Amino acid sequence: MSDQPTPTRQPAADQPAGRDAAFEALVRRRFDAILERFPIFGTYLGLSQYDDRLGDGSRQALVDDIAESREFLAQLEQVEAAELSPYHRFERELAIFATRRQIFDDDVRRLWERRMSASDDIGDGVFLLFARSARPLAERLAAINSRLEQAPRVLIEHRSRLGDRPQRLWNELELDAAGSVPSLFDEVHTAAVAELGEDHPETRRLERAARSASAALEEYRGWLRERLGRAADDFALGADGYAELVGLRAFDGLTPDDILDIGEQQLAENKAARKRVAAEIDPDAAEEEVRDRIKSDHPPSFDAALDGYRRAMAEARDFIVEHGIASIPAGEQLSVMATPEYLRKVMPFAAYFPAAKFEPVRAGVYIVTPSVDGDSGAMREHNYASIYNTSIHEAYPGHHQQLSAALDHPSLVRLLVDAPEFIEGWAMYCEQMMREQGFDTAPEHVLMMYTDAIWRACRIILDVRLHRGEIGVADAIDFLARETGFERPNATAEVHRYTYTPTYQLSYLLGKVLLLRLRADEQRRLGDRFSLRAFHDALLGQGSLPISFQRRALAGEGGDGRLPTG
Repeated sequence: MSDQPTPTRQPAADQPAGRDAAFEALVRRRFDAILERFPIFGTYLGLSQYDDRLGDGSRQALVDDIAESREFLAQLEQVEAAELSPYHRFERELAIFATRRQIFDDDVRRLWERRMSASDDIGDGVFLLFARSARPLAERLAAINSRLEQAPRVLIEHRSRLGDRPQRLWNELELDAAGSVPSLFDEVHTAAVAELGEDHPETRRLERAARSASAALEEYRGWLRERLGRAADDFALGADGYAELVGLRAFDGLTPDDILDIGEQQLAENKAARKRVAAEIDPDAAEEEVRDRIKSDHPPSFDAALDGYRRAMAEARDFIVEHGIASIPAGEQLSVMATPEYLRKVMPFAAYFPAAKFEPVRAGVYIVTPSVDGDSGAMREHNYASIYNTSIHEAYPGHHQQLSAALDHPSLVRLLVDAPEFIEGWAMYCEQMMREQGFDTAPEHVLMMYTDAIWRACRIILDVRLHRGEIGVADAIDFLARETGFERPNATAEVHRYTYTPTYQLSYLLGKVLLLRLRADEQRRLGDRFSLRAFHDALLGQGSLPISFQRRALAGEGGDGRLPTG
């Protein structure tokens, strides 16, 4: 790598340092290869030497990476676990887990053969540089321009990926996204003119690069429209493929049927709880009327809503500090901004972009979507009650606090682990835990917490049923809109995303359920020695691990995960 080295954990003197060092070197070689092939991942991590590059978007580049993943897995399996220190044995298992998951996605499921995603590479490559402000805009703009100048090449390379059976819906979404990406270029240009002036060399360069990239995107859209003539509508993994993926996710031994049962039970429980709270608010009104009143109580404008999100997250942060709920990571910062247009159909509510691990400033970005397709009812989703619940989830003590804490762990392996049931499950667990601790307990706000839990229960049910082929898209949209009360454009955008993210959407509420089970187990194990803050800090200090691995770390496996007793 470059002049920005990544830290590695040093083994104690009595550990088999030679074997551990060889394992660390094996991981480092694979990590470096991934960064070379996917430079946007380098930008995500804050390694600025990758900022001026877009990777090779061709089919051959992906095929080569799959071969390298398989070789890495074989090398990991050849490492004798018994010869490693306890910490590195744990890291080896994590690396095997992560690599098997990646191989399933890339070489078994092969989503990239059916769904074009060039707009993601270009849009994300620009947005990450633009949204993070740790370096001067002029410096970031030079890297943005370099990426825009490479966009025509990448758009041509991506065409070689598409197989014989493109999926219709996914590529219609890509058509929309590719048409929206130039609006991001406009935002960058407006900021460049305001800060650097129209005559600055990089501003002029941006104008040229953006025109060229926009023209290439329009040509790419024309090419993709022609391919839709042979598109298919099927998307489900099927029962066997879905069961295989669930097994690879290491959900404490749960099967798809077990998970579906949890979703249906949670849906019933949260609907009953919401009905009970609605009656507390107004015993003479129907539940739907109470919900409508709450959704109608929203800021007068989207800018005012953004201010509301900022206030809510600041109040939550102060509460965490005052009540000793969890340690706030040192130096963290968080900004709130509107979701870029190209992301609004796949992120219809809000999302979080974490701080970069290797940048000196730990600044996360919390994005909030004004509307989907200019829906006139969109502000109802930014009602005051939802603003608080979403800010607990996305900011404090949810995604921002958790992912900022994860940056402190020195493991390279853990940067490659995909564990949404912990990341999303933690954020959703926080929605309930903060109310348990006395924050934001107004009944109107609690009702919206239950509404969000109903939404996530629907996600479990739809995740399983969509990908086992038991329900279609139209029926799924009807189900989600009916059960949650979402505005229909938002429900539609939600379900469309579910179709290409199997087992991700169920991670929210399933992760919360698993974390509550884990907390109860730790309370029984430790008795009077249990501390909520220590439990939270122990989880956050391990990084973003699957909950089954978190359970093992809390029990002391891995050599550095024993739960503090203070």
